[in-house]
Amino acid sequence: MLGFGSFKAQDCSGPTRRSFIKTAAAVPFTVGSTHQVLQAAQAAQQEGRVKSVIVLWLWGGPSHIDTFDPKPDAPMEYRGPFGTIPTKTSGMHFTELLPKMASRSDKFTVIRSMVTTNGGHPGAGTVGLTGYEENAGPIQPNFGAIVAKDRGSTEALPPFFYVGRGIPRDLPRRIEGYGGGTLGKAYDPFLVRADERGHVSIPQLDLLEGITPKRIQNRKALLNQLDNARRQLDSAGIEQWNRTHQSAYGLLADAEARQAFDLTQESDKTRGRYGQTTFGQGCLLARRLAEARVPYIQVNWSEYVETFSPNCDFGWDTHIFNFELLQDRHCPILDRAYSALIDDLQDRGMLDETLLIAMGEFGRTPRISNRAAREHHQHCYFSIWAGGGIEPGRCIGESDPRAEHPITRPITPLQVGTTIAELCGIGAKRRAELKVLDGGSLIHELV
Repeated sequence: MLGFGSFKAQDCSGPTRRSFIKTAAAVPFTVGSTHQVLQAAQAAQQEGRVKSVIVLWLWGGPSHIDTFDPKPDAPMEYRGPFGTIPTKTSGMHFTELLPKMASRSDKFTVIRSMVTTNGGHPGAGTVGLTGYEENAGPIQPNFGAIVAKDRGSTEALPPFFYVGRGIPRDLPRRIEGYGGGTLGKAYDPFLVRADERGHVSIPQLDLLEGITPKRIQNRKALLNQLDNARRQLDSAGIEQWNRTHQSAYGLLADAEARQAFDLTQESDKTRGRYGQTTFGQGCLLARRLAEARVPYIQVNWSEYVETFSPNCDFGWDTHIFNFELLQDRHCPILDRAYSALIDDLQDRGMLDETLLIAMGEFGRTPRISNRAAREHHQHCYFSIWAGGGIEPGRCIGESDPRAEHPITRPITPLQVGTTIAELCGIGAKRRAELKVLDGGSLIHELV
């Protein structure tokens, strides 16, 4: 089922300008003709190996030592309570919490030498998704915005999606590097949700009062009503408005576009493999969006790094209950959803043309805190790479015996973004034209 919500913000004169602008801004518009954009997208895909990128953003900072980089020989105050298990990759072990992923390690590659420059969630989130600090100058674009700018929208669907409850945020504020940055608001992500039952909604595309999915089948009536509302916005300064509301119409009225959101078309068995969680169903939705050739999809583990609210997912910021949450909730959910997604992509022949990455903004302190948990740790963490022509079944990088620092070449978020761009066919010359990822280098071990 697909829901669009309701448009409640209005006054005696009809929809308020602020609410109407919010709906308009939520729909990225296509730059250039559809034919030109399609040609550009096809050319990019021919140069690169990747048609779609799926990033599983493990917001909050997963503990690397309790998951993909265990240290069973470290002192007790470091290694934690979990045992280790072998994987299909020679010499590489995970903790016992990830049996499904361990049995599939021949399908992906683990990097154990990630480092970042920021130890706070919003700042590290921006670095993790853009490659740059927030206070170093103008906010740089999310890696997804770069791909969206280069590829454009080839269909009714926007080129860059966020799947989740909202833009990732710490309790005080959201990250700055979530969207278009210097490329502009047109390349912000389009937000869509999938709940644990597989019900999909588009919270940022609330319909104007009186415009229902049934009524929008009459395109002329829809555009007339939007044109009437547009006259209220003559001083709002919205550029390219016609293209924007045409994109909105296309998303809602195009049968193939709506089909990409309909998880009920999947069998109960397939949906069950992903798990009845928002993250699991979000991963299934990401696969459907990739199948519809959306260039970039970011699945957010949660909106907040941590919360005890029953209505929100608990992020990976495990300052307390680290071991309980990992054992009872986080690792089983990730293990199940990731394994289902990579199996699904492979079974459908999509893995070679889809780049799948899982990572957070940093790791957690290897030394257990006096709260019997772990704190922020930007000096060493992991990322997981699959598909896109990357050679699987490897471990890249190595941390020291206590998982505190890399002892091999550190790998940074800027290198992550540069490698994503390169695999998508956005080479150094094109990056220079777009003025993005300046100074970035490739993760040569991957490419």
